[in-house]
Formats: sequence, C-alpha cells, structure tokens
Amino acid sequence: MTEETEFVPYEVAMQIVGNVIEEEHIQEQNRRILTVYDKQGAELCWYDAEEILAEANPENPKDPDSLKHAAVEIVMRQIPTWAVQDLLKRLEKEGAPKEK
Repeated sequence: MTEETEFVPYEVAMQIVGNVIEEEHIQEQNRRILTVYDKQGAELCWYDAEEILAEANPENPKDPDSLKHAAVEIVMRQIPTWAVQDLLKRLEKEGAPKEK
C-alpha cells in the first residue's frame, strides 16, 4: 500500500520557504540535491536535483538562471504537508505566532 503525498498550496510554500539550495548529497558522492530551507534557515526537505531538473521547463534552456527558476517553481509546488506541520510545531514550541 502506498500513501499519496499531499502538498501545501503554492501560496503557503511562498510564505514558509526561505531558500532552495543545490548541494552535494552528504552520503552519495556525485549526487546533487535541492535542499529546501524555511525562512529561519532550518531544513524542511530535499529533492533529487537530476529528477527536478529533468521536469523543469525553463523559458530559456541555455540560461542557467532560467533553469534554476524553473526548478525552484517545481519544488515550491511540491512541498509536502509533513514538512509544514513540523515547521508549525517548531514555531509553536518557540512561542512564535503561527502564519495563517
């Protein structure tokens, strides 16, 4: 049995995500990942960079910035709800007001 992952709405992701950074996978050499950080710099989740880049449909495929923008747009539409739930729990624990 497979559980289907639920994603937060794009607008919620825009309020929570602070950065998406391409990094080397710490356990697998020569594998790149896109790590998603919240606005406080805490890691939320990560994606296989090759898979996301293969899905990306940049306006100008030869422009690295266009490709990066297209990849980030895909990631922003695929933030799992569990990542947000963890963030909201952490914010609540710290006493920060929750975003609506």
